[in-house]
Amino acid sequence: MSATTAARRAMYQKRRRVNIVALTLSMAAMSLGLIWLIWILFETITQGIGGLTWATFSQMTPPPNSEEGGLANAIFGSALMVCLATLIGTPIGVMAGVYLAEYGQKTWLGNSVRFINDILLSAPSIVIGLFVYTMIVLRFRGFSGWAGICALALIVIPVVIRTTENMLNLVPNALREAAYALGTPKWKLILTVTLKAARAGVLTGVLLALARVSGETAPLLLTAFNNRFWSTDLSGPMANLPKVIFDFAMSPYGNWQKLAWAGVFIITIGVLVLNIAARVLFKNKH
Repeated sequence: MSATTAARRAMYQKRRRVNIVALTLSMAAMSLGLIWLIWILFETITQGIGGLTWATFSQMTPPPNSEEGGLANAIFGSALMVCLATLIGTPIGVMAGVYLAEYGQKTWLGNSVRFINDILLSAPSIVIGLFVYTMIVLRFRGFSGWAGICALALIVIPVVIRTTENMLNLVPNALREAAYALGTPKWKLILTVTLKAARAGVLTGVLLALARVSGETAPLLLTAFNNRFWSTDLSGPMANLPKVIFDFAMSPYGNWQKLAWAGVFIITIGVLVLNIAARVLFKNKH
């Protein structure tokens, strides 16, 4: 056997050992993550299903040490605030993403907006809640559903901006050049070509933002707070699932703890459905 062949075989054996070690560590890390995920899902399903009854969706949150009650007002309050926050944040996020992708790629303003958006995207939600608490709750001297909506909208906006910009950047420039060759103005190009080509990806970002804010607790603790009764008045405190789960899970009452698990199950299933829908839409894009 020649020296060159021996050296190549030794290198192959070394690379094979390194590959085995890397593969083993990767599989171990994946298994560890899956164990925790499966454990959390198992506890959520087993504990949450037991608290799901018709009363959970039809009755208000109960007083302490009560054997009856449900989460109807909290479910309604969460759904209302999340939907309104998404409706407010989505147009702002889409328009900002369009500007960054189509107009501000190499401008100082575009770079500044992109930098600020990255900060907001990684900022803890409690910081946003504290900001809204200072700007709205303290000035208007009271918690309100509108304050909660503003806090959630500030979380939606950076997610939609980042997704919209990334999806528009994936649109081939050949489509833009073809539209320009036909005399299409830029605003019409954006509406009828680039946004249409990236609509599935943009919608995916909106769904992911909706899923993210559905379980946010910290901003609502400082803004919407809670309400034990059914209320559609957004100018006052608004019941919401994250705050109710926080209060009920920390209580010594068995019925409250049971309802807390039911609320966790409802949020988990809702977020799971939204993530699956987002992945299906993103897959159809290709």
